[in-house]
Amino acid sequence: MQAFCKKAIYFFREFIHLIYIFSIAMKNFVEELRWRGMLQDMMPGTEEQLMKEPTAAYLGIDPTADSLHIGHLCGIMMLKHLQNAGHKPIALIGGATGMIGDPSGKSAERNLLDEETLRHNQACIKAQLERFLNFGEGENAAELVNNYDWMKDYTFLDFAREVGKLITVNYMMAKDSVKKRFNGECSQGMSFTEFTYQLLQGYDYVYLNKHKNCKLQMGGSDQWGNITTGTELIKKMGGGEAFALTCPLITKADGGKFGKTESGNVWLDKKYTSPYRFYQFWLNVSDDDAKRYIRIFTCLDKETIDALIAAHDEAPHMRALQKRLAEEVTVMVHSREDYEAAVEASNILFGNATKDALSKLDEETFLQVFDGVEKHEVSREELNAGIPPLDLLAEKTNIFPSKGEARKMIIANGFSINKEKFTDPQKPITADMLLNGKYLLCQKGKKNYYIVEVRG
Repeated sequence: MQAFCKKAIYFFREFIHLIYIFSIAMKNFVEELRWRGMLQDMMPGTEEQLMKEPTAAYLGIDPTADSLHIGHLCGIMMLKHLQNAGHKPIALIGGATGMIGDPSGKSAERNLLDEETLRHNQACIKAQLERFLNFGEGENAAELVNNYDWMKDYTFLDFAREVGKLITVNYMMAKDSVKKRFNGECSQGMSFTEFTYQLLQGYDYVYLNKHKNCKLQMGGSDQWGNITTGTELIKKMGGGEAFALTCPLITKADGGKFGKTESGNVWLDKKYTSPYRFYQFWLNVSDDDAKRYIRIFTCLDKETIDALIAAHDEAPHMRALQKRLAEEVTVMVHSREDYEAAVEASNILFGNATKDALSKLDEETFLQVFDGVEKHEVSREELNAGIPPLDLLAEKTNIFPSKGEARKMIIANGFSINKEKFTDPQKPITADMLLNGKYLLCQKGKKNYYIVEVRG
């Protein structure tokens, strides 16, 4: 009797768990993408499949760097929303396809990477994805796969016989990604290696459909041709149901490329893009972009977003929408601590920050906060001996045009060093005042900053 009760309790718990999983899955993932402006193309039957049962879906990620950048964020958010709706997200690292290079949206062939570099990049990308997706236990736990694992032992002859014969050259050349390269938009043309890319990506879908019961591939709209090649291969190779869904390519309101700055990509890894620069990127987007981006790059619900936009429209000069966007994305990608440090760093330049706040900045962030500020140099030997402030400000540098003007502003309480008022024109400036052992931040009036850098 006791054994029977234990079994009954076990089956009851499993039954309740299945009901829970199914109830989560009934959230309409497609509708979530639709109101967020994240839906471009979709094969017939896709929405019905996702409402019918928990479904495994995958999205490919290019592993050509050891960090993702914000150009990847839309796809990652698709996976995140998919998992939140009760489905299983699969992130595919294109180890094999990364050795070739995807021609979609490219005007030149990419450099090919070796296996060691690809494996390193994969490990770094997995660590970043763990901030967005749950890779733990459960039916809808996220999974990371690498197509190199199933392609590395697949010989060219076998691939040509089993896969290549199923898709005609005419079919492949009709894809936009190929036509653009053949129609004179690129002087280099396209190598055979790149031409085979859509077959390799298509076979990824075949493999995941067979081995992971994956029924949906997602990607950017520029991937539609490659994705539909996969659904075609699944049909011809006797696979199961297969669907496709893409999101629009994200651009800025002025038509410019999203995610690009003067210094290049905005990376998710802080060693390439500091949390301060990352925060500043989102803080400085236009009003129109902020209204789109807060839907795409956050998990805030529709009611919250609508209220934020309405409040912003009433007082756009407060930039409340940009501030909330920057907060949500910075916390999600980095941490609450990194966000707060970025806000504090921003306040140093634009607010009434203290010396303590300034002293907390590392050298990289300090230079980024005061990027473009006029710089002057003095020798460490001179500073160690102590420099009279008027000599430093009017002779060693030209922060002031004369000692008389420097003296006048110092006495009038209008000059600061490292965010502290400097009121004694006779007090020597010494090395123990340096920030990061290297810099003095001089401030003349409210808005005029100067950096004195010690050399040697």
